[in-house]
Amino acid sequence: MAASITSAAARRDLLPGTLLCLAVTLAAMTVERIEALLFGRAWLEALVLAILIGTLVRTVWTPDARWQPGIRFSAKTVLEVAVVLLGASVSGATIVSAGPAFLAGIALVVAIAIGASYGIGRALGLRPRLAMLVACGNSICGNSAIAAVAPVIGADSEDVAASIAFTAVLGVIVVIGLPVLALAAGIAPLPFGALAGLTVYAVPQVIAAAAPLGSAAVQIGTLTKLVRVLMLGPVCVVLAFLAPRLRDAGESVEPVVRPRLAQLVPWFIIGFLALVVARSAGLVPEVAVAPASHVATMLTVVSMAALGLGCDIRTVARAGGRVTAAVILSLLVLGAIGWGLVRLLGLA
Repeated sequence: MAASITSAAARRDLLPGTLLCLAVTLAAMTVERIEALLFGRAWLEALVLAILIGTLVRTVWTPDARWQPGIRFSAKTVLEVAVVLLGASVSGATIVSAGPAFLAGIALVVAIAIGASYGIGRALGLRPRLAMLVACGNSICGNSAIAAVAPVIGADSEDVAASIAFTAVLGVIVVIGLPVLALAAGIAPLPFGALAGLTVYAVPQVIAAAAPLGSAAVQIGTLTKLVRVLMLGPVCVVLAFLAPRLRDAGESVEPVVRPRLAQLVPWFIIGFLALVVARSAGLVPEVAVAPASHVATMLTVVSMAALGLGCDIRTVARAGGRVTAAVILSLLVLGAIGWGLVRLLGLA
């Protein structure tokens, strides 16, 4: 009886902060819809708008203790569920059809890009966890990768907000500029689609960037992007081992203890990989894939609202120049490595 009362009280504690996050989410979706009506498309997606609006609210008003349980729940648990559902959109059969050389090449590009991006971030003076968030965001799948990696390495909300805000803005610029560059340089659809899949952040952005060069570019771009998304699981597993080393100078270091499987591989990454396997084995009905992806997107927007509500924009602004430089340089490195793979495999 006492346990049920405690559980009910805990749920009530979550309500104010969760409703606040939902309100920010609704505002973000409304702004996205207005963008689409005015300009024919949403230049800033609800996910980006949610963190920007949440950060603005946090800057002008600091939520007191009664809001915090729901904000923390939305930033962590809701986000973890979203990452699990993301696995339903990744099919093993589609990945295998690309051939082993191409798949291995994409994995190698991601690994090299993460290392290079992390080095760039640290050279520019970014904190280790922030540098890793920027590296993973650039090298894997933008906001989704940042959101998934953050709890694995123990990144705080300000680091997450800073990395997402800048990678999101740059992502929009890349979607617009990449096809213009391709058309000006006379790049054929197949190599351009592969390049877009290797460099653009989100799957919808890859489709938008590749579309001007036709269906072939869209197909190879989407396939390449899905393989990059699949790298999220292995990268999080590796980072779980490396997390204790990603500490800022002066932080207290806990005694080294041999971690259990649950500590090495967070439950949501196991769930993500399980859904990938289930989708590949035909256990996930095709009709359920789109709804699962939609729910994952919605939950991610809610969690980004929560992260914004935990971030003071003045702190983000202080790190702005260095983060922007790290993101831009990392993206240029990723583009160069990606084009090198395209040329190496003869796609160009």
